[in-house]
Amino acid sequence: MSFVLFSLYNMIPGDPARSQLERVKSKLDPHEYQARYEKLRAEMGLDDPIPVRYGKWMGNILHGDFGESFIYRRPVLDVVKQPLKNTIFINVFSVMIALAITIPLGIHCAVKRNSLFDKVVQVLTIIGYSIPVFIISLLFIFLFAVVLHWFPVSGMSTADFKGTPVQAFLDRLWHLILPLAVMTVGSLGGMTRYVRAAMSDALSMDYIKTARAKGLKEKVVIYSHAWRNALLPVVTLIIGWFLSIFSGSLVVETMFNWNGMGKFYMDSLNNQDYNVALAIQMFYIVVSLVGYLITDLSYGLVDPRVRVNQ
Repeated sequence: MSFVLFSLYNMIPGDPARSQLERVKSKLDPHEYQARYEKLRAEMGLDDPIPVRYGKWMGNILHGDFGESFIYRRPVLDVVKQPLKNTIFINVFSVMIALAITIPLGIHCAVKRNSLFDKVVQVLTIIGYSIPVFIISLLFIFLFAVVLHWFPVSGMSTADFKGTPVQAFLDRLWHLILPLAVMTVGSLGGMTRYVRAAMSDALSMDYIKTARAKGLKEKVVIYSHAWRNALLPVVTLIIGWFLSIFSGSLVVETMFNWNGMGKFYMDSLNNQDYNVALAIQMFYIVVSLVGYLITDLSYGLVDPRVRVNQ
């Protein structure tokens, strides 16, 4: 994957060296511009063949050096730190709130299947699942920021804010509420329906009828028997949600001008800052592989039948 991505990024039309000199092009005569252009290409290693450039790049990565950002003129790891912190900050709240709502709601809908409450929730989840996130963002901005003036339209903090660290934190939370609400609402529909479907299948099994025939309490039947078995197909989605705290949301971060990983990654591509884009992409690949490993290991914790015998 590293070789494929490196090759793809380096085949994208454009010249990073020429892009950097574009700002001072009008101040240089043609000969000086050409000399600085050739020198910059040599410094960036753009004259070497792709296999040679890949070998140097991978060798540096193995030593913990992801190169330097062409735009910020700083090491890539230093540039990525703040967007990663911002993404984790907003996504931790979003994932925890969404799970706290969807899991109990999905279980309750499965237990009260075909009731009025279940039908209403199913209609609302279908609507929420069908509406794109950017539409939800526009609706929330119009209602809560433009009409009601409860929250700011965008940004991460008030411009030129002066106050105590506690006040600064509260100001940041105030700017966080609207994008957090959009991310939470946008993720409720799919997860709720997934939990409901898994619980409905589990509650229709014979062992549930046996447990009820033995006189066990309904809470024990639901949470100790049905939910334990329904958790196996749900655990993949739950772990995927927790891993998403590192990825960011391009749409939400762009619309609310939130400096997170999704927006930062797209800005790096637009600015042809390929060292930053490649580092972010490799980080996503590692997170995905670790996520698959954690998912496979968690199956054994949830269901003893899938454990490997020693």
